[in-house]
Amino acid sequence: MADYREAPLATRPKTLDPNEYFNLSPEYRRAEESRAALRSNLKRQYLVQLNNPHRKELIEDPALTRWVHARANPYPYFRPTFKTSLMGFMFGIFPLFGLYFLFKTDRDRKEKRIQEGQVDRRFHLTK
Repeated sequence: MADYREAPLATRPKTLDPNEYFNLSPEYRRAEESRAALRSNLKRQYLVQLNNPHRKELIEDPALTRWVHARANPYPYFRPTFKTSLMGFMFGIFPLFGLYFLFKTDRDRKEKRIQEGQVDRRFHLTK
């Protein structure tokens, strides 16, 4: 870490920042250690269930359950942003007005040609 030179147009990577390792408060270190212990304990419990040769039931993975629930019920988790509003306009409202304009102009053009007598509109059974 001591011989690392920063690039002129890039910032120091977070993993090489000395403040990330040496200037941490004891309560921050304890919180990090407790989170790491909790993660490792959950991982160990899951692996014990996964590698049990006498397992008869399905393995309950809470993270997967939360993910499936969020995918099945998207509306409680939806947050309106500029991007979602723009996408809603582009795929919801713009096609309606675009199709309306397309059909209306085509119908008006055909009606104008019929009134001018450029289109023969007689009914033919053999044609």
